[in-house]
Amino acid sequence: MDKEFFIRILSSFILFPAAFFFILKGSLFFNFFIIVILLITLYEWHFLSLNKTYYIPGFIFIIFSFYTFYFLRNENSYFLFLLIIITCISTDVGGYIFGKTLKGPKITKISPNKTYAGMLGGFVLSLIVASLFLSNLNIFSLSNADHHLEKNIMIVVLCISFISQVGDLIISFFKRKSKVKNTGKIIPGHGGILDRIDGMLFAYPFIYISTKIL
Repeated sequence: MDKEFFIRILSSFILFPAAFFFILKGSLFFNFFIIVILLITLYEWHFLSLNKTYYIPGFIFIIFSFYTFYFLRNENSYFLFLLIIITCISTDVGGYIFGKTLKGPKITKISPNKTYAGMLGGFVLSLIVASLFLSNLNIFSLSNADHHLEKNIMIVVLCISFISQVGDLIISFFKRKSKVKNTGKIIPGHGGILDRIDGMLFAYPFIYISTKIL
């Protein structure tokens, strides 16, 4: 195990439980948490895109994305909120593990570490974790809409996983334009907050808009 991978795993053991604590507690705990993460993300975006044409549009999109975080957690579907974050995390982990282990052809020069094996690994692990999540749905109080969604869950999970990976590539494109590897250094082994939530920034608005249309 190389040093970077060890640091990444160690920080994940601290980061994920702390994040889920605030998410599960909800109310003021979640609101405080989401505001702090938003401010850090905007700070990182400021330095990533300063003097670029997409500076202001990026700010608007990030604020809208965080609104969808808030809406889905507090005013819509707790089940759906958790499904998105679990899918995005498992997609990222699956992509990292499969990509590091199997290597193989690269997807694009935008993000040279992204491989087809990693992309497949993201899909596979997200489906496995979603299945485990579904097997414990008895702990949630599901609405009729949630039960309808449950019937098509694997398609929804694949869509979330795909959007998450696209979001990762989009942020990688902006990082490449700014000639930086990471958006920050706040999370050892991971980089900045924006590095960690890049897929979620796109997955939550996608599901939010989908729920409004469908």
